[in-house]
Amino acid sequence: MRITALAGGIGGARFLRGLRHELRSRAGGSSVTVVVNTADDITLHGLRVCPDLDTVMYTLGGGIHEKQGWGREAERFTVAEELAAYGSQPDWFTLGDRDFATHIIRTRMLAQGFSLSQITRALCERWEPGVLLLPMSDDPVETHVVIDDPEADGGVRAVHFQEWWVRLHAAVPARQILALGIETAKPAPGVLEALTDADVILLPPSNPVVSIGTILGVPGVRDALRTSTAPVVGVSPIISGAPVRGMADACLTAIGVATSASAVAGLYADFLDGWLVADQDTAEVSRLAEQHPDLRVLARPLLMTDVPAAAAIAADALDLALSLRQPSAAR
Repeated sequence: MRITALAGGIGGARFLRGLRHELRSRAGGSSVTVVVNTADDITLHGLRVCPDLDTVMYTLGGGIHEKQGWGREAERFTVAEELAAYGSQPDWFTLGDRDFATHIIRTRMLAQGFSLSQITRALCERWEPGVLLLPMSDDPVETHVVIDDPEADGGVRAVHFQEWWVRLHAAVPARQILALGIETAKPAPGVLEALTDADVILLPPSNPVVSIGTILGVPGVRDALRTSTAPVVGVSPIISGAPVRGMADACLTAIGVATSASAVAGLYADFLDGWLVADQDTAEVSRLAEQHPDLRVLARPLLMTDVPAAAAIAADALDLALSLRQPSAAR
């Protein structure tokens, strides 16, 4: 069975770890390909940082800081302290010593002419994530956020998504969220084939705007999902009208979408076949039945409190997809 997933950072990584755990308990072979958001990428201190790729790689490779959900376990911050002593900016995004090594290797290989896909494959040789990780594109795409700033010309300015998310904690309302470079970006090698050839396509509970949404914005990706014969099943990142973690509600507000499981499903309505909502959101099941009568919706526990809980969610998503495995070309 060929499974393809689209994923962002922490929520996507933990779901995928649960999926891998679940697949190991099932008979029959399977392969998992993960298309990862790279529009959060940023250059810091001259180094190219890919937060979502690294979070998925570290989580599946056993090196993640479990409590944070990002960064390396047993991390030290000697280099960050030295940079601060020099007054080096920015000081709001702290990289650990172990993490620095990943970014140094990536930046060096980029300078040598390797693509992000090739670099990701090389990094994964160490971490052995048990899945094939593909960046959504080898072309640089960066998400920027337009915010009000009375001191700026015109009263507004654009900041990198990471500054809005990490430094400002998304507390300043976003006027616009822009994925710069996405119109001309090409899907990375293997991305479209992973969607076209899949037996099952899964959407983990990642941010629907700046993670899944930017992957869908890469030309050709959304069309591949629409025409794929594989069932597409997603897991809601919204429970009881709030994101499970992070500030996805601020992102949804910026694009004029309500923070609800049904509203997020609506963002995927042109290709989505199945949708898991939280067991306390039974009203969403009825609402979705009215809005999208062809969409199969199930209410299940969706809190990924540990690996077994994440595996149970992955099992529910996978079982729903398998029950829908019929040609879907008429979406």
